[in-house]
Amino acid sequence: MISPLEIAANGVNTLSILLAGLNSVHTWWTGILGCVLFGWLFFGNQLYADVTLQAFFVVTSAIGWWTWRGGERGPAPVVRHAGRGELVSGSAVALVAAAGYGWVLHRFTDAYAPLADSVVLCFSVLAQLLLMRRRYESWWMWLLVNSVAVPLYLSRGLRLTALLYLAYWINAVVALIRWRTWVRVG
Repeated sequence: MISPLEIAANGVNTLSILLAGLNSVHTWWTGILGCVLFGWLFFGNQLYADVTLQAFFVVTSAIGWWTWRGGERGPAPVVRHAGRGELVSGSAVALVAAAGYGWVLHRFTDAYAPLADSVVLCFSVLAQLLLMRRRYESWWMWLLVNSVAVPLYLSRGLRLTALLYLAYWINAVVALIRWRTWVRVG
């Protein structure tokens, strides 16, 4: 049975993700609300790395909202490519962190699927940091995250969440196409 909390978390988060794909500043405040709801949902389902991730998303969404608004602080960032070094080092850190955090969850908690949960956490952090800087490659990271998240959430009976993460996977493909037209070189 799908809980009202799962419905609310997914509804608000879907709006936020669609707004991100449209390069809208409103992705951030809707993301804050959706992440609070998801944190509550994931805690009840023993997906502790995902709870940690939601707390991270709340903080970075506030920063993203502030940054993307531009105004007196200067112009909002434009869509650009991430550098090769940024992607390689970020991916390496995410892999090592996922392995380490997965081990900690396995050893010290009753976490379900600690490694997969940690991969979702660590690569979501990387994707979010890239998105905050309006880096085109953030969408490749979201594709990876959603590819791991869909079967993870299905395995916990979070069918609506899994279905929407499949839709987020499709949204990431659409965003890759759309954001490609907005990329500025230099």
